Amino acid sequence: MFLPRIGITMGDAAGIGPEIVLKSLADKNILKVCQPIIIGDSANLRRTHRNLGFDFELITVKKDEEIPLNKEKVIIYDLENIAEEIRSGEESAVSGKASAEYIEEAVRLWKEKKIDAIATAPISKMAIHLGGYDYPGHTEFLAFLTGTKEFAMSFFAERLRVVLLSTHVSLRAAIELVKKEKLVELIKFSHQEISRLLKRNARIAVAGLNPHASEGGMFGSEEEAEILPAIKECREKLGIDVTGAYSPDTIFLRAFKGEFDAVVSCYHDQATIAVKCLSFGASVNVTLGLPLVRTSVDHGTAFDIAGKNLAESSSMTAAIKLAAELSVSS
Repeated sequence: MFLPRIGITMGDAAGIGPEIVLKSLADKNILKVCQPIIIGDSANLRRTHRNLGFDFELITVKKDEEIPLNKEKVIIYDLENIAEEIRSGEESAVSGKASAEYIEEAVRLWKEKKIDAIATAPISKMAIHLGGYDYPGHTEFLAFLTGTKEFAMSFFAERLRVVLLSTHVSLRAAIELVKKEKLVELIKFSHQEISRLLKRNARIAVAGLNPHASEGGMFGSEEEAEILPAIKECREKLGIDVTGAYSPDTIFLRAFKGEFDAVVSCYHDQATIAVKCLSFGASVNVTLGLPLVRTSVDHGTAFDIAGKNLAESSSMTAAIKLAAELSVSS
């Protein structure tokens, strides 16, 4: 039986990345749906493996060596890029640079058809900056590496799927980005990508920006001036099944219950608060628009608990399983 080969980047070595990756791969069900290949530093991973008390076997393959076809073992694709022992919980140029190199190598392996999809453990934006990489996060870095011009951050949380108009910007800046032209492009893009992944004509809902979607203009003008005209254009000119603007305090729950296939959200926390309240630990970050399948966890590096065997791995497990599922269906 064909099993997709999922490249799993281990994330920042000073955070919980190595821990949650190994905890996920201790679940034998993972080996039933994919061939996991951890892209990271073998010495760090094996030390973590010992500290966690795991007994499942790890096979180390050096960079540029042939990756074996072994469906019953976890493979480490070793970049040997952490020469010194990393202190858990501390951001550093060494761990930041190494975590960025895992992402670069994962994309290279995908381009060479040695892996089928990527699942990423969390990185530190500050650490990769210290390491010489100037990207606000995975999404923008992967878009650069794959030459992708149109992309979007989304989260899949069981039946709730959200696509974000803006990501890591201030709330003031996010409000300024709620413009008709940007919304038309995002609605069109979201419909295209979600329909492709689900293999059906996706039903898209759009969240309002203001309380109660402004209640007919009582609490703000953005719905009337920007959001509703964008929805109208997408429906009437592009034939997209899109409706809104809906009150943001109810639309995510409605989508979670299956009324819509995806919700276009006006800003980062509007979407992620809903996702994490409804499905924390089971939700997965999916980058739409990339030529490859990329999934990730719904949380960060958690430096405060790194190295303490306290990290919950359910989101990493969900990310690996979703990468396998999407790589087979795409």
